[in-house]
Amino acid sequence: MSPAALPLLSIPVGVVVERRKADSPWVDFIWRGVAILPDEPAMRPWTVLREQDGTTLFYAGSATVDLYPSETARYRDNLASGSPSIWTVLSPSEGVWPYVVTTVTADPSEGEGFTEAADNLVEAVPMPEVLREAIESFIVEHHVEREFVKRKRRRADPEALARREHEGGQE
Repeated sequence: MSPAALPLLSIPVGVVVERRKADSPWVDFIWRGVAILPDEPAMRPWTVLREQDGTTLFYAGSATVDLYPSETARYRDNLASGSPSIWTVLSPSEGVWPYVVTTVTADPSEGEGFTEAADNLVEAVPMPEVLREAIESFIVEHHVEREFVKRKRRRADPEALARREHEGGQE
C-alpha cells in the first residue's frame, strides 16, 4: 500500500482497552486492546466501561478500518484463517492517558508491521460479524486474482565473470 493511496472504504469502529493490575515490581498495570466495537460509540475516549477484580475496561477512542483494493488477498486470508481478527495498535502518549489509539487494521501484514516499534501495543482481537460481512463484500467487489510469476535465474556466464587482461588480469 502506498502512502498516497486512498482507501476505497473506511469503516468507523471503537477500540476497547483493558488495564489489568500487574503482579510485578517494575510495572503497575498491563495494557492491551481487547475488542472492537462495530461503530463509533457516542462517548468520550477513555470512558470506563467496567471495573472488576483489578481489571478496568475502557473505551479508548475511535479509529477507522481502511480497506484498499490492492490488499484484498490479505483480507481474504484473514477471513479464511478460522478466527478473523482486527489488529489494534496503541502507541505511547504524553497526555493524561499512557496510550493513544494509533490505528486498527484488517491486514495481518500491516498489523505485524506495527510490532517493529517496540513501544507499540499490538493485539489481534476478534472481528465483529458486521465488520466481517463488510470486508467480505469489499473482497467480492474489488479482488483481482494476480497470477504468480516466478522469475527465472540467468545462468552465470563464467567469461563475463573472469578477469580480462586489460582489466588487470594475468596472461
